[in-house]
Amino acid sequence: MDTHALFQQFVTFTDAVHQATHDFTRDVRDASITPVQYHILEYIALHQPVTLSQISECQQMSMPNTSREIRKLSEKYLCEKVIADEDRRKQYIRLSPQGENMMHEAFARIEERFLARLGRISASEKEEMEQAMDLLAKKIFKHK
Repeated sequence: MDTHALFQQFVTFTDAVHQATHDFTRDVRDASITPVQYHILEYIALHQPVTLSQISECQQMSMPNTSREIRKLSEKYLCEKVIADEDRRKQYIRLSPQGENMMHEAFARIEERFLARLGRISASEKEEMEQAMDLLAKKIFKHK
């Protein structure tokens, strides 16, 4: 397969990933938060502690908008700011116990949907999927 065809396959794959993500996360967020706030909490849950600028960059939001959403989430007791030990001028954001609980419940529902879609899978198919995701994480997503 040439590199252009591989790229086209990648574009199709990433579109499928976005659709699957939408399907898995549909209706998992608490009604008290907006979709934007859910995505921020999800990011924090996976990467905490994080800085405001990391959230802003990842969510493609301006710093003022990010700051406003973090303030709203803090007022709902879903995240909290902590002072960095290495530099007292720097603040990190992490989930509060209530935020941890909310995201744990959301991830549990997502896992149920994932397992239902996966269905019965053989040990060799599971291993192939793990290897494929590891390879994508290392080569494309620059993760791990």
